[in-house]
Amino acid sequence: MIVAAYREKLRELPLVSIFCSCILPEPTESKIDKKEGVVDLNLCNIRDMEVIELSKRASGQAFEVILKPPTFDGGPELRATTPPRQKPSLEEIQKKLDAAQERRKFQEAELLKHLAERREHEREVAQKALTKEREKRQFKTYQGSPVKVHQEQQQMHLSTLEEDQHSMEVS
Repeated sequence: MIVAAYREKLRELPLVSIFCSCILPEPTESKIDKKEGVVDLNLCNIRDMEVIELSKRASGQAFEVILKPPTFDGGPELRATTPPRQKPSLEEIQKKLDAAQERRKFQEAELLKHLAERREHEREVAQKALTKEREKRQFKTYQGSPVKVHQEQQQMHLSTLEEDQHSMEVS
């Protein structure tokens, strides 16, 4: 009974259950035929697994489970490896090398274009800053000169008015 229970536990493990379900159909268990205390080692026909009872101990029983490589008798042969790759011809290799070279040239051209655009933008920004600075200087000089001219004109006008008043008083 213990060996059968151990086999059932093993079949519940994910890897073993998948493995067993691929090879064997689900066993149909009839409750009537089972006798308690009888160990049925042929509970399921697993040809790829061997259970060996090592010893009976006070703490329980010890078993060794040996999994053998699967054998497919009469079934289609499955290849676990991928099909072999064909060796590329010299033309294919040359095409790939040319395509890689074109990609490199295109990427380099894009990078140079980007750097040129950045330099042009920096030049424009510097030119704008210089232009604004010149305009500020010109505005300050222009703004200062009319004030002086205006003050001089006012002084001349006042002096002319004073002379006119003085000439009226004298006359």
